[in-house]
Amino acid sequence: MYSNEDQKELHTLAKALLQQNGAGTQKEVIQLRKVINYADWRYYIENDPNLSDAEYDRLFSTLKQLETAHPEWVTPDSPTRRVAAGLSERFPPVGHLVPMLSLDNTYNADDLYDWDKKCREFAGLDQLEYCVEPKYDGASISLVYDNDILLRGITRGDGITGEEVTPNIMQIKAIPLSARFADAGIGQLEIRGEVVINKKDFDDYNGQRVAEGLAPLANPRNAAAGTLRMLDAGEVRKRRLNAILYHVSYTAPNEASPANSYPVKPEGLPKTHFDTMQWLAARGLPTPAKEMRRFEGIEGVIAYCAEFETRRDDLPFEVDGLVIKVNNFELQEKMGMTSHHPRWATAYKFKARQATSTLRKVEYQVGRTGVVTPVAKIDPVYISGVTVTSLSLFNEEVVREKDLRIGDTVLVERAGDVIPYVVKSFPELRTGTELPIVFPEFCPACNGRLEKQEDLAAWRCINSSCPVQLTERLMHFASKDAMDIRSLGAANVKKFFDMGVLADIPGIYSLNWSRIRESGGFGEKSVANLQQAIENSKTQALNRLIFGLGIRYVGETTAKTLATSVSHLRDLYEKTEEDLCALPDVGPKVAHSVVDFFQLEENRKMVDALEAAGVNLKNLQREENQSGGSLEGKTFLFTGTLSRLKRSEAEAMAEKNGGVILGSVSAKLNYLVVGSDAGSKLEKAKKLGTIS
Repeated sequence: MYSNEDQKELHTLAKALLQQNGAGTQKEVIQLRKVINYADWRYYIENDPNLSDAEYDRLFSTLKQLETAHPEWVTPDSPTRRVAAGLSERFPPVGHLVPMLSLDNTYNADDLYDWDKKCREFAGLDQLEYCVEPKYDGASISLVYDNDILLRGITRGDGITGEEVTPNIMQIKAIPLSARFADAGIGQLEIRGEVVINKKDFDDYNGQRVAEGLAPLANPRNAAAGTLRMLDAGEVRKRRLNAILYHVSYTAPNEASPANSYPVKPEGLPKTHFDTMQWLAARGLPTPAKEMRRFEGIEGVIAYCAEFETRRDDLPFEVDGLVIKVNNFELQEKMGMTSHHPRWATAYKFKARQATSTLRKVEYQVGRTGVVTPVAKIDPVYISGVTVTSLSLFNEEVVREKDLRIGDTVLVERAGDVIPYVVKSFPELRTGTELPIVFPEFCPACNGRLEKQEDLAAWRCINSSCPVQLTERLMHFASKDAMDIRSLGAANVKKFFDMGVLADIPGIYSLNWSRIRESGGFGEKSVANLQQAIENSKTQALNRLIFGLGIRYVGETTAKTLATSVSHLRDLYEKTEEDLCALPDVGPKVAHSVVDFFQLEENRKMVDALEAAGVNLKNLQREENQSGGSLEGKTFLFTGTLSRLKRSEAEAMAEKNGGVILGSVSAKLNYLVVGSDAGSKLEKAKKLGTIS
């Protein structure tokens, strides 16, 4: 799409635009659009950003301001068109220019040999050239470009008629709002593709849902399809959709077609599928061009299918197979289609990542905060390289929503590195012997009564002496993000607890080393390393200690806020809920939890014991910066992916200069530092008027 000279010119132009204060001319608006579209191409298509997040945001903000001041300068392909307010009604039905047919499936080498034989018979040739590309597991879409401008985006629907989802399609930055087709003599073009979600983005999003006590989305395909049909385009942006375009649609000369479709392949297109994908990629569209391969004959195709399946997880997107196509367009037209699928293409499907099993029983696990999680025990089932026997059911509401019963046949899924989970049950297969899943009234670890708050889906054990909670709290205290006590991991915590040498957090600093040496498995070097790690933890920053105490609702960011507000940990004893709510990033729920924690006599005794053991309880950074840093009193929130620093590094720099790091957007926020794919925090800041 961009020659080396073009890229040099646009890079220079971007730097020039960043250095000037904004001339406010129409020429500048045109330049900004060029630079931003180029930056999107570098980031989403080439995976090689040319601007930092802050630089991109400055340019985009300048363009938005200029277009707001001069609406007559706005063009249909401006990047600001992606900032849509959403849809006011359900999606209107729209007919496809050319019907979207399904693909026939093959599952092994024998199937491919049979398909190849049929293809050669239809083509009248002894050997064919095939093109092979990944079969992306997403939601099918059709894009129509008219006079180089993206006119509309449509879901697959029934293959004849889909739903128009253009505002949501426009949130996918990989899809250009304009592309150069007119220079090839093409006025209107329909391109098929797949909306997908990057596996990491999908895992991160599911992780957020699980942390909130919600069931994860079933798989990237369902997530993509559901996102496309959301009414709020702002919510669509949060899902970070991507796209792969893999087919230019047209009808063969001997087939009927709608009046507004191309009766034949547009003359401006190359003569083969492989070259057409390269042609589209050169115009800035996301295609599988880099993953495509060509083979003379079916033998190479079969070998490639076997090899590719072994590295399917290396791709950033989920793939469930490969698509094999006759490469030459004239041969495709000659071979034609059935009413269901084209004869010149087939899908080679990989082994399924889903499997069915039987739900045999449900066990209940207790976490650090007392939350009780149901865990399904199923008959062993092999899915994508792993034998699965246990799956989290998350909470009682998920069990009810999915209508699960002991003895049910269930569908189990494992996508990439995501924890396996139950997709659904099969009520139609029940025999009448299945039993309802009854949630316990008492803690399975200590027999204490369970309680459930109205605003939460989870049941909790409120017994602070619950042995499972104790060991979980010990593990959390020693974890990397808390006191970072190396070698005191889960196995050793459980071992010491069972031995009776470790019963509470202060006990970490008074371990009976003689008994530990006698227990076996600990040589002098292991003991020395653990002793040193424990000693080092005494000088950790106050925020790490506060986080390590395991106060409910207090994460790493809130722990930093609390630590910044005091000179000594005991200062928190005197804080009221009103005092705490006045702090950045602290709401009523957190404030209530903190006050409750430090009002308990047992927790105050724990603090005393830690201080007696030599653990730091002071805000040493506050003492060092009593004169105040350049950012003293200012609040910051970092969101998205920064181009040059990790977020933790940027936060540390701000804190070192007196800044306070927040965990969420509120009226108390002074500065929102935005990286790529910022998501909901950026949108919330705009709504609150924190930024414009």
